[in-house]
Amino acid sequence: MAAFHSGMFAAISRKRSLHFTYLIVIMRKRILFISLLVTMLAIVIYSLVSTQLYYNITVDEMHTSLEVYLNIYNAEEYPLTAEGASDYSAKLNGARVTFMDGEGHVIADSRADNIETDHSDREEVVEAIQSGEGYAVRSSDTLSLDMVYYCRAVDVDGQTYLIRVAENLQSGWSMYAQLLPSLAAYFIIDVLGCLVFTFIATYFILRPVESLTREAAGGGTVTTRYPELSTLAEILNERNRNIEWKMSEVEEEKKLVERAQNSKNEFIANITHEMNTPLTSIKGYAELLSSGMLTEEQKNQAYKTISSQSERLTNLIACIINYNEIDDDTLPPYDVDLSKLTREMIAVVKPEADKRGVTIIDKIDDNVIVQSRHELMTQLTGNLIRNAIRYNKKGGTVTVELNYKKLVVADTGIGIAPENMDKVFSRFFTVDKSHGGKNGGFGLGLAVCRKICHRSGWRISVESELGKGSTFTVDFGLR
Repeated sequence: MAAFHSGMFAAISRKRSLHFTYLIVIMRKRILFISLLVTMLAIVIYSLVSTQLYYNITVDEMHTSLEVYLNIYNAEEYPLTAEGASDYSAKLNGARVTFMDGEGHVIADSRADNIETDHSDREEVVEAIQSGEGYAVRSSDTLSLDMVYYCRAVDVDGQTYLIRVAENLQSGWSMYAQLLPSLAAYFIIDVLGCLVFTFIATYFILRPVESLTREAAGGGTVTTRYPELSTLAEILNERNRNIEWKMSEVEEEKKLVERAQNSKNEFIANITHEMNTPLTSIKGYAELLSSGMLTEEQKNQAYKTISSQSERLTNLIACIINYNEIDDDTLPPYDVDLSKLTREMIAVVKPEADKRGVTIIDKIDDNVIVQSRHELMTQLTGNLIRNAIRYNKKGGTVTVELNYKKLVVADTGIGIAPENMDKVFSRFFTVDKSHGGKNGGFGLGLAVCRKICHRSGWRISVESELGKGSTFTVDFGLR
């Protein structure tokens, strides 16, 4: 059985270890996936934010440059003509130059192709007309470029004109597109870095946990030098204890089955023996009566024997039925005045005690109430007190003590041998080896008492010394 216990524990431990190894692999994949997801997302977000910041800085710098360009404008050197616009654009390193009247109508432009003549609705022109200068950025869908415009109102020969300069600027998406090759390289580096990180994380974080599990799989007590893993170690130890406890339960259940079977066989053997004795007597005397060889006196004796043995057989069957009905009884308990019931039982058995020369001493407290049933308490008190009388000595005493904690029945009788103490509450056990010889018992009384106590959640015990008496105690479990 120990080998079976050890083998089962080892099998469970191996299965749990393999399961944990599988979990380690899953966790490694999960760490790798999450780290890749987080870092790649961080790279993408960082690149987008960086590109946008670079774009905004570039726009601001270009705005400042365009303001500087207009600061060097001279109307005499660059007249408000197409030639002047071209010369001024050349001076500004190719920046686009547009001359407009005070209402936003184009006079000349350094880029003369397909020029609209009315720019009065343009944002920078409107602001320049209203406040003297204007600024705007517009995108070109066809060229994937942005144009930065700066417009300023100037006075030429007493009239107000608008001069606008503009330069091309890469769009934000165009800038980001140029970063894609670099991003791809970063992604490759990120994958390698995440693989290294996953290995390090699993080695330094999961390896101690894996080591704990392997120790637990060995069935011993798990210990760890990492304080943060002490709780896990205790959980694993508790799991091991639970497994051992469960397997012990299984083993105990098997023993209870291998004992129930033995008890069943013993029960059948005892019943057979108990029934066989009266049946043999009944059959034997019946055959003698039928032979016609008995005298009248012998016939009368035969009739009496058949009658007494039949009654004994009937009583045995009634006792067995009563014993089994205790388990099958599903009726609910109720308050029973055990003080009153015990005193009534003493009155019932007093004639038998007087006949045997036994004195009953009453030490019963009043109003001791227990949760049970009247018929069960009658059997409990009746069996204990009757046994104390039957197995007593002439001139002996039976002391019945009752309080809210316990019921005690003590006698000064023949006592119980030490080797029989563990059999006292067994079915069909009697101190009289003839099973119901001169004392007339079947050995079921104390077994019934034990069943009743077990049903009520009480504890019944016995103390005895051979030749000096026995003390039976029913502990109600109240303190």
